[in-house]
Amino acid sequence: MSNDTDWQESVKNGVDPEEVEQTRALAADADRVVVKAGTNSLTDAESNLDDEKLDKLVDDIADLHAQDKDVILVSSGAVGAGIGRVGYDSDTVEESQALSTVGQSYLMQRYTESFDRYDRKIAQLLLTQHDLENPERFTNVRNTIETLLEWGIVPIVNENDAVATTEIRIGDNDMLSASVAIGVDVDLLVTLTDVDGVYTGNPERDPDAELIEAVGRNYDAVEEIIDESSTTVFGGIQTKVSGAREVSEHGIPAIIARSTEPDVLEKIAGAKPVGTVFVPINGVIHD
Repeated sequence: MSNDTDWQESVKNGVDPEEVEQTRALAADADRVVVKAGTNSLTDAESNLDDEKLDKLVDDIADLHAQDKDVILVSSGAVGAGIGRVGYDSDTVEESQALSTVGQSYLMQRYTESFDRYDRKIAQLLLTQHDLENPERFTNVRNTIETLLEWGIVPIVNENDAVATTEIRIGDNDMLSASVAIGVDVDLLVTLTDVDGVYTGNPERDPDAELIEAVGRNYDAVEEIIDESSTTVFGGIQTKVSGAREVSEHGIPAIIARSTEPDVLEKIAGAKPVGTVFVPINGVIHD
Protein backbone atom coordinates (compact mmCIF):
# COMPACT_ATOMS: atom_id res chain seq x y z
CA MET A 1 0.00 0.00 0.00
CA SER A 2 2.77 2.43 0.86
CA ASN A 3 4.18 2.03 -2.68
CA ASP A 4 0.98 3.21 -4.30
CA THR A 5 1.82 6.66 -5.70
CA ASP A 6 -1.80 7.66 -6.23
CA TRP A 7 -2.65 6.71 -2.66
CA GLN A 8 0.29 8.71 -1.28
CA GLU A 9 -0.72 11.74 -3.32
CA SER A 10 -4.36 11.51 -2.18
CA VAL A 11 -3.20 11.66 1.43
CA LYS A 12 -0.51 14.34 1.16
CA ASN A 13 -2.27 16.62 -1.30
CA GLY A 14 -5.87 15.98 -0.33
CA VAL A 15 -6.34 19.39 1.30
CA ASP A 16 -5.90 22.76 -0.39
CA PRO A 17 -3.00 24.71 1.20
CA GLU A 18 -5.23 27.77 1.47
CA GLU A 19 -7.77 25.76 3.47
CA VAL A 20 -5.00 24.60 5.79
CA GLU A 21 -3.86 28.19 6.33
CA GLN A 22 -7.44 29.32 6.97
CA THR A 23 -7.95 26.51 9.47
CA ARG A 24 -4.79 27.34 11.40
CA ALA A 25 -5.97 30.97 11.50
CA LEU A 26 -9.34 29.81 12.87
CA ALA A 27 -7.53 27.76 15.49
CA ALA A 28 -5.38 30.74 16.45
CA ASP A 29 -8.47 32.95 16.85
CA ALA A 30 -10.31 30.45 19.07
CA ASP A 31 -11.74 32.03 22.22
CA ARG A 32 -12.69 28.72 23.84
CA VAL A 33 -10.52 25.61 23.57
CA VAL A 34 -10.82 22.00 24.68
CA VAL A 35 -7.39 20.52 25.39
CA LYS A 36 -7.24 16.75 25.74
CA ALA A 37 -4.17 15.19 27.38
CA GLY A 38 -3.61 11.44 27.14
CA THR A 39 -2.14 9.13 29.76
CA ASN A 40 1.25 9.00 28.02
CA SER A 41 1.37 12.79 28.13
CA LEU A 42 1.11 12.72 31.92
CA THR A 43 2.83 9.56 33.19
CA ASP A 44 6.24 7.91 33.00
CA ALA A 45 7.09 4.37 31.87
CA GLU A 46 6.12 3.00 35.32
CA SER A 47 2.69 4.72 35.23
CA ASN A 48 3.69 7.25 37.86
CA LEU A 49 2.46 10.77 37.33
CA ASP A 50 5.33 12.69 35.77
CA ASP A 51 5.60 16.08 37.49
CA GLU A 52 7.58 17.58 34.63
CA LYS A 53 5.02 16.50 32.02
CA LEU A 54 2.07 17.70 34.08
CA ASP A 55 3.68 21.05 34.84
CA LYS A 56 4.50 21.53 31.15
CA LEU A 57 0.86 20.90 30.25
CA VAL A 58 -0.25 23.49 32.79
CA ASP A 59 2.39 25.92 31.49
CA ASP A 60 1.04 25.45 27.97
CA ILE A 61 -2.54 26.05 29.13
CA ALA A 62 -1.36 29.17 30.95
CA ASP A 63 -0.09 30.46 27.59
CA LEU A 64 -3.69 30.34 26.34
CA HIS A 65 -5.04 31.96 29.50
CA ALA A 66 -2.54 34.77 28.97
CA GLN A 67 -4.30 35.47 25.66
CA ASP A 68 -7.72 35.59 27.39
CA LYS A 69 -8.81 32.22 26.04
CA ASP A 70 -11.06 29.86 27.99
CA VAL A 71 -9.70 26.33 28.37
CA ILE A 72 -11.53 23.11 29.25
CA LEU A 73 -9.07 20.31 30.03
CA VAL A 74 -10.03 16.70 29.34
CA SER A 75 -7.44 14.70 31.24
CA SER A 76 -6.67 11.00 31.17
CA GLY A 77 -4.24 9.43 33.61
CA ALA A 78 -6.34 8.41 36.62
CA VAL A 79 -5.91 4.65 36.30
CA GLY A 80 -2.26 5.01 35.37
CA ALA A 81 -1.63 7.31 38.32
CA GLY A 82 -3.41 4.82 40.56
CA ILE A 83 -1.15 2.03 39.36
CA GLY A 84 1.85 4.17 40.18
CA ARG A 85 0.54 5.00 43.66
CA VAL A 86 -0.65 1.52 44.66
CA GLY A 87 2.22 -0.35 43.05
CA TYR A 88 0.47 -3.00 40.98
CA ASP A 89 -1.50 -3.29 37.77
CA SER A 90 -5.17 -4.24 37.46
CA ASP A 91 -6.33 -7.73 36.49
CA THR A 92 -10.08 -7.11 36.79
CA VAL A 93 -12.58 -4.36 36.04
CA GLU A 94 -13.12 -3.90 39.77
CA GLU A 95 -9.41 -3.38 40.37
CA SER A 96 -9.19 -0.91 37.49
CA GLN A 97 -12.12 1.06 38.89
CA ALA A 98 -10.56 1.08 42.36
CA LEU A 99 -7.22 2.23 40.94
CA SER A 100 -8.98 5.07 39.15
CA THR A 101 -10.29 6.40 42.47
CA VAL A 102 -6.79 6.41 43.94
CA GLY A 103 -5.29 7.97 40.84
CA GLN A 104 -8.03 10.53 40.23
CA SER A 105 -7.67 12.09 43.67
CA TYR A 106 -3.89 12.29 43.27
CA LEU A 107 -4.22 13.63 39.72
CA MET A 108 -6.44 16.47 40.93
CA GLN A 109 -4.06 17.18 43.81
CA ARG A 110 -1.21 17.62 41.37
CA TYR A 111 -3.30 19.79 39.04
CA THR A 112 -4.29 21.96 42.00
CA GLU A 113 -0.64 22.43 42.96
CA SER A 114 0.47 23.13 39.41
CA PHE A 115 -2.28 25.62 38.54
CA ASP A 116 -1.67 27.38 41.87
CA ARG A 117 1.58 28.61 40.31
CA TYR A 118 -0.61 30.77 38.07
CA ASP A 119 -3.18 31.61 40.76
CA ARG A 120 -5.76 29.48 38.93
CA LYS A 121 -8.34 27.30 40.61
CA ILE A 122 -9.57 24.04 39.10
CA ALA A 123 -12.76 22.00 39.20
CA GLN A 124 -13.38 18.30 38.58
CA LEU A 125 -16.16 16.86 36.40
CA LEU A 126 -16.47 13.06 36.11
CA LEU A 127 -18.84 11.94 33.37
CA THR A 128 -20.37 8.77 31.93
CA GLN A 129 -22.03 8.11 28.58
CA HIS A 130 -25.39 8.62 30.26
CA ASP A 131 -24.40 12.17 31.16
CA LEU A 132 -23.60 12.87 27.50
CA GLU A 133 -26.69 11.22 26.01
CA ASN A 134 -29.34 12.47 28.44
CA PRO A 135 -30.30 16.01 27.36
CA GLU A 136 -31.23 17.19 30.85
CA ARG A 137 -28.06 15.83 32.41
CA PHE A 138 -25.83 17.29 29.70
CA THR A 139 -27.56 20.65 30.03
CA ASN A 140 -26.52 20.59 33.68
CA VAL A 141 -22.94 19.69 32.66
CA ARG A 142 -22.85 22.52 30.13
CA ASN A 143 -24.27 25.05 32.60
CA THR A 144 -21.72 24.03 35.21
CA ILE A 145 -18.84 24.42 32.75
CA GLU A 146 -20.16 27.82 31.63
CA THR A 147 -20.32 29.01 35.24
CA LEU A 148 -16.82 27.75 36.03
CA LEU A 149 -15.40 29.53 32.98
CA GLU A 150 -17.18 32.74 33.99
CA TRP A 151 -15.45 32.44 37.37
CA GLY A 152 -12.06 31.93 35.75
CA ILE A 153 -11.84 28.33 37.00
CA VAL A 154 -10.38 25.56 34.83
CA PRO A 155 -12.86 22.67 34.34
CA ILE A 156 -10.99 19.33 34.28
CA VAL A 157 -13.07 16.54 32.78
CA ASN A 158 -12.53 12.78 32.91
CA GLU A 159 -14.62 9.67 32.55
CA ASN A 160 -16.08 8.41 35.82
CA ASP A 161 -14.23 5.09 35.72
CA ALA A 162 -15.27 4.16 39.25
CA VAL A 163 -18.94 3.72 38.29
CA ALA A 164 -18.77 3.23 34.52
CA THR A 165 -20.12 -0.11 33.31
CA THR A 166 -20.29 -1.43 29.77
CA GLU A 167 -23.67 0.23 29.27
CA ILE A 168 -22.63 3.71 30.41
CA ARG A 169 -18.95 3.67 29.55
CA ILE A 170 -17.72 6.33 27.13
CA GLY A 171 -14.70 4.16 26.47
CA ASP A 172 -12.13 6.77 25.58
CA ASN A 173 -11.34 10.35 26.51
CA ASP A 174 -10.71 11.16 22.84
CA MET A 175 -14.43 10.72 22.21
CA LEU A 176 -15.30 12.41 25.50
CA SER A 177 -13.30 15.48 24.48
CA ALA A 178 -15.11 15.58 21.13
CA SER A 179 -18.51 15.35 22.82
CA VAL A 180 -17.61 18.14 25.24
CA ALA A 181 -16.23 20.31 22.43
CA ILE A 182 -19.44 19.96 20.43
CA GLY A 183 -21.82 20.19 23.37
CA VAL A 184 -20.22 23.24 24.97
CA ASP A 185 -19.75 24.96 21.59
CA VAL A 186 -16.02 25.53 21.67
CA ASP A 187 -13.89 27.00 18.89
CA LEU A 188 -11.04 24.45 18.84
CA LEU A 189 -10.14 20.93 19.97
CA VAL A 190 -6.47 20.16 20.62
CA THR A 191 -5.53 16.54 21.30
CA LEU A 192 -2.09 16.21 22.85
CA THR A 193 -0.40 12.85 22.52
CA ASP A 194 3.04 11.19 22.38
CA VAL A 195 3.45 11.54 18.60
CA ASP A 196 3.66 14.60 16.35
CA GLY A 197 0.31 13.95 14.69
CA VAL A 198 -1.14 11.54 12.14
CA TYR A 199 1.36 9.70 9.95
CA THR A 200 1.25 7.81 6.66
CA GLY A 201 2.23 4.71 8.65
CA ASN A 202 3.07 3.66 12.18
CA PRO A 203 6.18 5.76 12.95
CA GLU A 204 7.32 3.21 15.53
CA ARG A 205 7.57 0.50 12.88
CA ASP A 206 7.89 2.37 9.60
CA PRO A 207 10.95 4.64 9.24
CA ASP A 208 9.47 6.03 6.02
CA ALA A 209 6.24 7.17 7.68
CA GLU A 210 5.59 10.87 7.10
CA LEU A 211 3.52 13.36 9.04
CA ILE A 212 0.21 14.26 7.42
CA GLU A 213 -0.13 18.02 7.72
CA ALA A 214 -3.88 18.21 7.21
CA VAL A 215 -6.99 16.06 7.03
CA GLY A 216 -10.04 17.12 5.05
CA ARG A 217 -11.17 15.69 1.73
CA ASN A 218 -8.49 13.03 2.14
CA TYR A 219 -10.20 11.62 5.26
CA ASP A 220 -11.13 8.25 3.74
CA ALA A 221 -7.53 7.62 2.68
CA VAL A 222 -6.24 8.69 6.10
CA GLU A 223 -8.75 6.45 7.85
CA GLU A 224 -7.57 3.52 5.75
CA ILE A 225 -3.97 4.24 6.74
CA ILE A 226 -4.62 4.30 10.46
CA ASP A 227 -6.79 1.18 10.35
CA GLU A 228 -3.90 -0.72 8.80
CA SER A 229 -1.03 0.82 10.77
CA SER A 230 -2.45 0.97 14.29
CA THR A 231 -2.05 -1.81 16.82
CA THR A 232 -4.58 -0.67 19.42
CA VAL A 233 -8.16 0.55 19.30
CA PHE A 234 -8.95 2.38 22.55
CA GLY A 235 -6.51 5.15 23.24
CA GLY A 236 -4.85 4.67 19.86
CA ILE A 237 -4.67 7.02 16.93
CA GLN A 238 -8.02 5.75 15.58
CA THR A 239 -10.04 7.37 18.35
CA LYS A 240 -8.03 10.57 18.17
CA VAL A 241 -8.72 10.84 14.45
CA SER A 242 -12.39 9.90 14.94
CA GLY A 243 -12.82 12.54 17.62
CA ALA A 244 -11.10 15.21 15.54
CA ARG A 245 -13.19 14.30 12.51
CA GLU A 246 -16.39 14.44 14.55
CA VAL A 247 -15.78 18.00 15.73
CA SER A 248 -14.68 19.07 12.24
CA GLU A 249 -18.06 17.90 10.97
CA HIS A 250 -19.59 20.40 13.38
CA GLY A 251 -17.51 23.24 11.96
CA ILE A 252 -14.84 23.14 14.68
CA PRO A 253 -11.14 22.93 13.74
CA ALA A 254 -9.10 20.24 15.49
CA ILE A 255 -5.38 19.60 15.88
CA ILE A 256 -3.51 16.47 16.99
CA ALA A 257 -0.02 17.37 18.25
CA ARG A 258 2.82 16.14 20.43
CA SER A 259 2.52 17.11 24.09
CA THR A 260 6.29 17.51 24.47
CA GLU A 261 6.53 20.05 21.64
CA PRO A 262 7.92 23.24 23.21
CA ASP A 263 5.19 25.87 23.72
CA VAL A 264 2.81 23.70 21.72
CA LEU A 265 -0.40 25.57 22.56
CA GLU A 266 1.25 28.97 22.15
CA LYS A 267 2.40 27.90 18.67
CA ILE A 268 -1.14 26.83 17.78
CA ALA A 269 -2.41 30.19 19.05
CA GLY A 270 0.14 31.79 16.75
CA ALA A 271 -1.15 29.87 13.70
CA LYS A 272 2.16 28.06 13.35
CA PRO A 273 2.29 24.66 11.59
CA VAL A 274 2.10 22.20 14.49
CA GLY A 275 0.81 18.63 14.32
CA THR A 276 -2.00 17.49 12.03
CA VAL A 277 -4.84 19.93 11.49
CA PHE A 278 -8.41 18.83 10.67
CA VAL A 279 -10.19 21.22 8.33
CA PRO A 280 -13.74 22.02 9.51
CA ILE A 281 -16.58 21.31 7.16
CA ASN A 282 -20.31 22.12 7.07
CA GLY A 283 -19.74 25.49 5.48
CA VAL A 284 -16.96 26.87 7.68
CA ILE A 285 -14.21 26.31 5.15
CA HIS A 286 -15.92 24.27 2.45
CA ASP A 287 -18.85 25.48 0.38
